[in-house]
Amino acid sequence: MPTYSPVIADRLFTQIESRLGGEIAAVFRSCYLGTLDTTIEILADGSAFVVTGDIPAMWLRDSTAQLTPYLHFVTEDPLLAETAIAVSRRQLDFIGLDPYANAFNAAPNGAGHHTDQTVMSPWVWERKYEIDSLAYPVQLAHDLWKLTGRVDHLASFLDAAWKIVDVWRAEQDHEQASPYRFQRFDGAPTDTLARDGRGEPVANTGLSWSGFRPSDDVCTFHFNIPANMFAFVELEHIAEIASTVFGAEKLAASALALRESIGNGIADYGTAIAPSGDTVYAYEVDGLGGVLLADDANTPSLLSLPLLGWCTPEDPDYLRTRAFVLSPDNPFYFTGTAGAGVGSPHTPDGTIWPIALAVQGLTAETDDERTAILDLLMRTHAGTGFMHESFHKDDPSRYTREWFSWANAMFCELVLEVAGLRTHRRTPAGAMAR
Repeated sequence: MPTYSPVIADRLFTQIESRLGGEIAAVFRSCYLGTLDTTIEILADGSAFVVTGDIPAMWLRDSTAQLTPYLHFVTEDPLLAETAIAVSRRQLDFIGLDPYANAFNAAPNGAGHHTDQTVMSPWVWERKYEIDSLAYPVQLAHDLWKLTGRVDHLASFLDAAWKIVDVWRAEQDHEQASPYRFQRFDGAPTDTLARDGRGEPVANTGLSWSGFRPSDDVCTFHFNIPANMFAFVELEHIAEIASTVFGAEKLAASALALRESIGNGIADYGTAIAPSGDTVYAYEVDGLGGVLLADDANTPSLLSLPLLGWCTPEDPDYLRTRAFVLSPDNPFYFTGTAGAGVGSPHTPDGTIWPIALAVQGLTAETDDERTAILDLLMRTHAGTGFMHESFHKDDPSRYTREWFSWANAMFCELVLEVAGLRTHRRTPAGAMAR
């Protein structure tokens, strides 16, 4: 089954070329078609399996982010809509299989990290529990419902949503209520949890615990603030779908009550004082006094909060946090002769992530900043015509992951923004008073 209409895609490429020039249009075309042509497989049951690129598994996070630039066109391209619907259907089914898993196999073939000490299934590639792995599929399901009016992707939504709410609530009291344990004995220290798989100690704060960051690296302090903000946004979407589509008022009420509790936790524990003296959002806390002032390139990140629907780009709390993130006070912000931007401890020191650059451009206050970021991305793809996971701040020819669909998608999203063709934006869900 085709995943998109070539005629509609070609029309888009012509628009990009006329507005931004042939060089940008050529890279956009490579990145836009790369995901559709090389990462998506329509399965026999009508759902779709999406690999990240060079890893033959489907991440719930990545497979949502990979679809970002296509959501603007699902109402005019029926094939593209069917593809996105098929991905959403597969995501919700996977959550039903294991809400603690972050990556899955196309079939129960036992591929992946099956020497990890945790409760594995042959469907599961990896079982690093991350809040965002549950938030992203809700985001996609809600986006598609709002954009197309369709509900046929929501057949297993209620089961998945109850599991999400139950997990996020249990992880508010990780020490006593959580069944989750995880240890990996053949990887880096960032690939495993301390204390026999329970993770470092935390207090009860109203925040929901996460074992790992969106980078799949272990948290330093297990309350990841941007991930909790993402959960806060998506719990409202769970409640909206539950009530409006299914009349499931008990689920809606449970989701909204949990949302309020997490929101209060963010208000009480989610900020800290930056070296500048400004009050900014923390990246991670533990409720025991531990605070990590930083931001990571992977989203959800502090830099990406307006894209998640937590706030507007003009929000004063966000602007103070953004200034911190894009400064040397952020330990993962790197500046070199090739460029400056946010990186991650997931990749070598001094490497900048195109994903974070695209997010910076998409949340910029001025057209000049957006254009400058797009120019930087065009100068740092090392002549490949694709974005990479990261590139060295002094030498773009030194990069990680030649085939990384998430980065390609975010480049396309920024191009659409600069070209004036980005139509789908998320309305802030109403952050708690702080």
